[in-house]
Amino acid sequence: MQTGMHIDRDRCVRAVQSKDARFDGWFFTAVLTTRIYCRPSCPAVPPKAQNMTFYPSAAACQQAGFRACKRCRPDTSPGSPEWNHRADLVARAMRLIADGIVDRDGVPGLAARLGYSTRQVERQLLAELGAGPLALARAQRAQTARLLVETTALPMAEIAFAAGFSSIRTFNDTVREVFALSPSELRARVPKKSESAAGTPGTLALRLPFRAPLNPDNLFGHLAATAVPGVEEWRNGAYRRTLRLPYGHGIAALTPRPDHIACRLTLSDLRDLTVATSRCRRMLDLDADPVAVDDQLRTDPFLAPLVDKAPGRRVPRTVDEAEFAVRAVLGQQVSTAAARTHAARLVTAHGKPLDDPEGGLTHLFPSPEALADVDPETLAMPRTRRTTFTTLVRQLADGTLHLGVESDWAEARARLLELPGFGPWTVDVIAMRALGDPDAFLPTDLGIRRAAGELGLPATPAALTARAEAWRPWRAYAVQYLWATDSHPINFLPV
Repeated sequence: MQTGMHIDRDRCVRAVQSKDARFDGWFFTAVLTTRIYCRPSCPAVPPKAQNMTFYPSAAACQQAGFRACKRCRPDTSPGSPEWNHRADLVARAMRLIADGIVDRDGVPGLAARLGYSTRQVERQLLAELGAGPLALARAQRAQTARLLVETTALPMAEIAFAAGFSSIRTFNDTVREVFALSPSELRARVPKKSESAAGTPGTLALRLPFRAPLNPDNLFGHLAATAVPGVEEWRNGAYRRTLRLPYGHGIAALTPRPDHIACRLTLSDLRDLTVATSRCRRMLDLDADPVAVDDQLRTDPFLAPLVDKAPGRRVPRTVDEAEFAVRAVLGQQVSTAAARTHAARLVTAHGKPLDDPEGGLTHLFPSPEALADVDPETLAMPRTRRTTFTTLVRQLADGTLHLGVESDWAEARARLLELPGFGPWTVDVIAMRALGDPDAFLPTDLGIRRAAGELGLPATPAALTARAEAWRPWRAYAVQYLWATDSHPINFLPV
């Protein structure tokens, strides 16, 4: 797959005519005769080729005057994989927009986080996506509004502000323009017995789509096996965890299903719905393109059997980059159980308590600001690691070091390597699981070296790194397949 696939007309037409779901989110089909836009896999009879035109984003379709198809619901497609495997300005901007930055801080806030002028950001987004940051954020607000209208009994006025609209009138006009239905008409179309999470205020049930295949074993196995007590748990077939969000806090419960992830969100402020959903998708790597990843890794005859045995592995990530960096330090040179114990002590002593009527979650993971006040002498770890820990949390707290969805991967790596106690393994595991670099690689990891040796791959870090050049840009996924050769609990879906 390449940037600007919507420009390749013949390829797009073939994808639409074959209803190929792999391309959902890569581009959108706008039908000139009906003025409706669809996802490539729309179940309706495909339009004639001469009546199709293609756009790179739902926002671009909306700006051109097309309405969302009521049948295939293109606004609920998985996100484009482009924003996961690229680190340029447009990709970083799209990750921030998904995280709600435009709604909270406007386009100037988006530009400031990226280190560019508003004009530069607008120009590049418009050139590649056919829509500027305001239009992209508006499309996202429309999708959030639709979700709230269809899955809750909230009054429309509350939905308008929860979705990020500045007024009820703007909400009504946008919904009518995008979906060709008023908010009340949208709600009337929903069957009375829906998947809504009735009974618990602030709780919503939604489906998170993904591109097939998806192997849940290492994804949920890793999250459950390394879960910090009080912050995360596996309960009744779901991975549950607490979330620190811009307007409050939340609890996410995520359950793997054959064709989607069932997501139950309990939020203290519904304005956090878009952010919470985006972070859950990111943690589960749901916008990945597993066919492209697996096809590349299969070119290595030593990896091909692993991919064929269990295709669709994802990289388990995080909902909080700073939290993961702290946990990576706590896990240096200790067992998974010991790392969980260290983290649990910090959570109990410094995390913010919260109530969880449906399970055993008790705290938010402590913020860098809270951890910056920790007395190093109270940490049950070697003195050198205490220094590593305190240096990290202080730089995160004072803003000297920033780790976020918009981080430049190369720059973040360089900044982390400057910290005491940060070697290549720690930096790359943060790059892979917190920052989302799909090409991060761990050639010094003992599990990787052991798996390589058993498979007949080079086992020394230098030789394995050289061999892994052929796996680019998906080496983080190769790590998942290599780890999966072990019997460690991280590789198995909990029972």
